[in-house]
Amino acid sequence: MSLTRLSVNVNAIAQLRNRRNLPWPSVTGLSAIALEAGAYGITVHPRPDERHIRRTDVFELVELLRGDWPDKEFNIEGYPTEEFLVLCERARPDQVTLVPDDPGQSTSDHGWDTVAHAAMLTDVVTRIHGFGARVSLFVDADPVAAEGAAKVGAERVEFYTGPYGHTFDAAVQSAELAKLVTAAKAATAAGLALNAGHDLTLTNLPPLVAAIPEIAEVSIGHALTADALVYGMAETVRRYRAACGEA
Repeated sequence: MSLTRLSVNVNAIAQLRNRRNLPWPSVTGLSAIALEAGAYGITVHPRPDERHIRRTDVFELVELLRGDWPDKEFNIEGYPTEEFLVLCERARPDQVTLVPDDPGQSTSDHGWDTVAHAAMLTDVVTRIHGFGARVSLFVDADPVAAEGAAKVGAERVEFYTGPYGHTFDAAVQSAELAKLVTAAKAATAAGLALNAGHDLTLTNLPPLVAAIPEIAEVSIGHALTADALVYGMAETVRRYRAACGEA
């Protein structure tokens, strides 16, 4: 079995639900189906305007995971505002993934400059460790950024795989994969575990995991949710687990 585990990001499900003042599609209901199908965890990225994940979703997922799936992982992503950190303190996720998003961004599109923001990140990481969560920093495929993440006390980095995942040019994809491999080696040498996420699909995930088998976790939302419209959530999770190399 692969070391790489699947965390299902349910933001797109919440965004679809929020188009109407109705309780479906159910974020917790589809999360439960994903977990039943073998997903290792659930990821959410609440933003201040609640345009997809709402604060109520966070705590409903806490209740679901702690009650029915205590062996599964809850990962909360976000920019470390005071409001976000208080939310995490209350929810007590297993992992907090810090991203350098502007509140108005539609989605994450770059990683931390862990050198320039070292003082702030050190303080935030220390605070998160105080309530028992693991910290992952969202970084580009940059060895310096990865090494900086270790220096501020994070246990993991999540590599931003957008440049690798959203290209359909084989030469460009190969070059981006090589950058990720180089950065992964630097992160591993610095004592960090590896996560990855953004624009990962059933097609491009297997080469990534083959090239960097040390990846502990991939967080996938948009493509997985789109595939679930075709295959259903349970079958889609099984397909992504297979793409991660699970037997």
